[in-house]
Amino acid sequence: MEKIQTTMATKKFKKIAYISLIAILAGWVIFRFAAVASENARYVFNASRVAADKGAPVLTIEMSSVPGTLYEPLAVKNNRAYVSATRAQKLRAGQKIGDGKITSVSSNIDYDTGMYIVRTTGVSDGLQMAEFTTTGHFVPLYAITDGSVFVIENGVATVRNVNVARQDSENAYIASGLRDGDIVILSSVRAGDKVQMKN
Repeated sequence: MEKIQTTMATKKFKKIAYISLIAILAGWVIFRFAAVASENARYVFNASRVAADKGAPVLTIEMSSVPGTLYEPLAVKNNRAYVSATRAQKLRAGQKIGDGKITSVSSNIDYDTGMYIVRTTGVSDGLQMAEFTTTGHFVPLYAITDGSVFVIENGVATVRNVNVARQDSENAYIASGLRDGDIVILSSVRAGDKVQMKN
């Protein structure tokens, strides 16, 4: 026992013990860094790798010709509403509004108000919604930028120019540029991005 104590008390033994302890600590630190790097490679950057390889998951809508309704707000008082020339072009006689309908839209400006007169029947006073109903392709307004949408073609986001015939505060009626079966992207993407539809 004395021999062991004497050996442990020598400078050589203490030096070897310190070096061994430092080597063990260094090995543990290296092991932890390697383990964290491995976890990051598997989990943290997995989404980026999938987006680069298979395409980023995006929300989409498949186009099909369906009946839809767009709404044009009108402030009605005594079965009359006053609108600008641009809005007057969106309205027509017979169009449903609230519980009644539009009976006429003036083709000439009213000099007293500088507006066009829309006459209605059976419509309560207040803010009402004139309905425009048709069958065709409807796209959420936020998916349209400068008269174009993104569609998926061969797994890639591709710009498609469309003709927006009418729109309200939420949706747009597309007169041309889309066909039944086209997949319109609703998520934010750039042209040429690889994409895949979300389940």
